[in-house]
Amino acid sequence: MTNQNILAIDTCTEVCSVSLHTQGETVSRFVKDVAKSSGLILPLCDEVFEQTALSVADLDIIVYTKGPGAFTGVRICISVVQGMSLAFDIPTKGFSTLEVLGAGAAKKYKSNKIAVALDARMSEVYWGVYEDGVLTTQRLAKPDEVDTLNDEFIGVGTGWGAYKDELIKKTGVGHCTPDFYPKSQNLIDLYLSQKTTHDDELPLPTYLRNNVAQKSLK
Repeated sequence: MTNQNILAIDTCTEVCSVSLHTQGETVSRFVKDVAKSSGLILPLCDEVFEQTALSVADLDIIVYTKGPGAFTGVRICISVVQGMSLAFDIPTKGFSTLEVLGAGAAKKYKSNKIAVALDARMSEVYWGVYEDGVLTTQRLAKPDEVDTLNDEFIGVGTGWGAYKDELIKKTGVGHCTPDFYPKSQNLIDLYLSQKTTHDDELPLPTYLRNNVAQKSLK
């Protein structure tokens, strides 16, 4: 698997990143603090293809974040992946945004206990518990309805910035880093650690907030 050409795409939060893994090395682009950064995904893809002298047709697989996250960002990510996959018959593998954040934080902070909270607006968070390399919980919740944990956990994600006091009081988490974001490099790390090689289904989003998703489809 390590000799594969792997494109990784993430646009599901306020940041946007792309990585291309080839010949055992990875080149990446990461954009933050840019309005509608998810709209930059195709130019960023062009940059990593140019740097590696590869094209879409050379890819063995595309890995991506499928949500939850910003509604427009999730849709853009899924649309780009679907387009490339269908046009060039490339297999895909999707990961939860919460799992990508958890895995990235576990690696950076050398901890096997990560509490992920993304600001979902409307006084809610996308909540996930990443423990011992597994995302054990993923749901939409009010800050006072998340899991009770302990001070061994590290909190990451924008939800910890928006609802810090409520989340710390409920969880008992000892330290939090609100400005920790998913990165496409973490997608590649997750994929290379998986036993399954690809998804059998067409890339589809994970919204969690079903009422918003249903309204958008009408």
